[in-house]
Amino acid sequence: METKSTVREQILDHAITLMMLRGYNGFSYRDLSELVGVKTSSIHYYFPSKDDLVLEAVHQYSGEVMAGLKAIDADQPAEARLAAYTKLFGKTLGDGNQICLCGMLAADIESLPENIREAIQAFFRANESWLAKVLAEGAAQGTLVVNGSAESAARTLFAALQGSVVASRLFHTKSRLEDVSAMWMKAAA
Repeated sequence: METKSTVREQILDHAITLMMLRGYNGFSYRDLSELVGVKTSSIHYYFPSKDDLVLEAVHQYSGEVMAGLKAIDADQPAEARLAAYTKLFGKTLGDGNQICLCGMLAADIESLPENIREAIQAFFRANESWLAKVLAEGAAQGTLVVNGSAESAARTLFAALQGSVVASRLFHTKSRLEDVSAMWMKAAA
């Protein structure tokens, strides 16, 4: 049996998509009201301010990404887990026009309040921490070459992946994301 999403869920889903496409400043409650088919006052009922909506969107998106990370089998070799992680970025990119929500919002950070900045920083740190653990395990097993600390390598890899989705969007190709994946795969060989 198919369940319909609530108005609140539809608002959040559309807001996430619009922010991944246009950023924080690229959508309004009017855009959402047209997409969901409700008055803007209904959106204000659920989310009194745009910042309330954005913070909830970041929490929802972060939760979904973290669930994706937990779904990656920890018994796989480190290089297989990194490949699965890169595929998560590929899913986010979709048909080549979306960017990671938190990556997109990081570009708008000067327009955002501190609580949203902190939520985005937490997202980045959680991803970097997961990557550091995988990179450290791969280095210990001799399957990955990690120059410097695993933490530094994780920050570099995460930044490269975030940048690759921006470039993939710019050039309308996933090859930029694939290039990042190929870099660490060569190091693992």
